[in-house]
Amino acid sequence: MDLAKYLAKRIVIGAITLLLLMTITFFLMRIMPGSPFASEQPMPPQVFAAFERRYNLDAPLIEQYFCYMKNALRGDLGESFKRVGISVNSMIKSGAPISIRLGGVAFAISMVVGITFGIISALSKSKIVGGAVQVVSTLGISLPSFLVALMLMIVFGVRIRLFPIVGLTSPRHYVLPAVSLSMYPIAYISKLVRSSLSEVMRQDYIRMAKAKGLSKGKVVLRHALKNAMLPVVTYTGPLIAFLMTGSFVIETIFTVPGIGAEFVKSITNRDYSVIMGMTVYLGSLVVVCNILCDFMCALIDPRVKLDR
Repeated sequence: MDLAKYLAKRIVIGAITLLLLMTITFFLMRIMPGSPFASEQPMPPQVFAAFERRYNLDAPLIEQYFCYMKNALRGDLGESFKRVGISVNSMIKSGAPISIRLGGVAFAISMVVGITFGIISALSKSKIVGGAVQVVSTLGISLPSFLVALMLMIVFGVRIRLFPIVGLTSPRHYVLPAVSLSMYPIAYISKLVRSSLSEVMRQDYIRMAKAKGLSKGKVVLRHALKNAMLPVVTYTGPLIAFLMTGSFVIETIFTVPGIGAEFVKSITNRDYSVIMGMTVYLGSLVVVCNILCDFMCALIDPRVKLDR
């Protein structure tokens, strides 16, 4: 299958996936009990009916669905139910760049530190070094991100006061939330690199490269690492999507005004249009990143077929 046909196939599959995600999310929100306009104070029936009319919630459910899908296909994700006059598009436009910047920093930390730890663990003959990397990797995978964030905040933000813990107004503000976001990816990437590189180093072509007199560094960089990076490239698709859309918990803990915090608020407030808009944004990003990663895998390793 040539590149154009493969691209068309993946785009169609991605569009169907996104359509199913939107449909499931839409109907799940509607069948849940409660209303986005419910409050502690009783609302007069006339006011409640007026709100439902304004947001088309008084129409039959299937009509609401097709109306929303028609507007979404035009790029209109609707208006927030709780923040009158604020469109979901503007909320994504204002929050997404903040989450993307924070996610970009976390992604860079994850890749550099994770790959470095993986290479050290795979090539080092010292049991102490290998064991230390293994311990760090296990802790990174086992500890929840919110616990890591709270520990970093208490130690480096409150006790030592080395880094600020609220907002993202300077480069120093990025350190704690970015490190909190990158702990799990670092651990996972280091494990991927370690297992993959250890296997590659036992291959015949690596022995042949050593027999030719190439230094260990050249063998690793020119031959082994390229093939060992394939699992990491595959993992970067969902990783980028996760980091670029922001961590709901991390952004809330560090009071980061990103898209993750907006998602949390929308779920708490039962803001249907915002939940749908954030779902569309996240789903689209995951689909695009996965398609790009498949192409990267094909470029890195020609043995990867495009007719999958």
